[in-house]
Amino acid sequence: MTSPDSRAQGATPVDHRAAIMAETARFVAALENADPATPVPGCPGWTLADLVTHTGSVQRWFSALLHARVQEPPRTRDVDLRLPDGWDGRADWLAASATVAAEAFAATDPDLPMWAWGVDQHARFWARRMLFETLVHRIDAETALGLRPTVDRSLAADGVDEFLVNLPFAGSFAPGVAHLRGPDRTVRFLATDGDGDWLVRLRPDGFGLDASGAAAGSADATVRGTAADLLLLVYGRISRDAGAIACDGDEELLTLWFANSAF
Repeated sequence: MTSPDSRAQGATPVDHRAAIMAETARFVAALENADPATPVPGCPGWTLADLVTHTGSVQRWFSALLHARVQEPPRTRDVDLRLPDGWDGRADWLAASATVAAEAFAATDPDLPMWAWGVDQHARFWARRMLFETLVHRIDAETALGLRPTVDRSLAADGVDEFLVNLPFAGSFAPGVAHLRGPDRTVRFLATDGDGDWLVRLRPDGFGLDASGAAAGSADATVRGTAADLLLLVYGRISRDAGAIACDGDEELLTLWFANSAF
C-alpha cells in the first residue's frame, strides 16, 4: 500500500502494511530484558509499559475501525485489547497487535471509502497513520533504553509528509494548530539527504501544504535537516536548536510554528 499524497517527489514508495510489521518487530526486539518502569523522554510522564500498551492499543483500535468500515467519527474507543496482566507477555502482545492489524488490512481494500480524521478519506489512511504511530514510538522506546534509533530514509520522508498533510485536521487533539494563521506566510521543510521538499502556507483562515510552491524554493522561513531528523523534529523528539537542524528566515514565524504544531 503506497501513499497517493507524497510530496517527497522521487522518493521510494512505502509499503505501509509491511513496514508496520517490521517496525513492531524492532520495537519488540528492543524490549528484551527491559525494565517496564523505564521513563520515556519522548512521552513525558510515561513509562515503557505505558508506551507499549498505548502502541498495541492503537494498532488494535485502528484495526477495529477497519473491520467496522466506519463512515463517521466513532463514539467510543472501547475494543477488546486482550491485554495480559502485568509486564510478562506484553512484548508478545505487542507483536500480536501487529498481526491483528495485518489481518484487518488483508480483509480491507485500501481504496475503500472510510471516515478518517485526516485528509485521505479511505482505508489506506489508517495503515499510513498506524505506521508512523508505531515507528515514532519504536524510536521512543529505543531512546529510553539508551539505544541509537535509525530510520529508513524513505520511511522518514513519507512520515514528514504524512504529518504535514494531516496536521491541519488535527485540531481535536492538537488544539494549538488553531493558532497557525498568518497573512500568507510560508515555512519550507527541506530534506538535505535527497528528495523531500514541503512548503507550508499560513493563511488568515488556516494553513496547509502548498504542493505547487515547494519547487520554487523561496519561503519566509526554511528548516533543513535529513529526512530522519526532520521526522524527529516535527514530532517534537528533537528541537530546532539541535545541531542536526538548520533554520533561517523569519524567527517569529518559526517560533509560532513550533509552539503550535505539537502532535
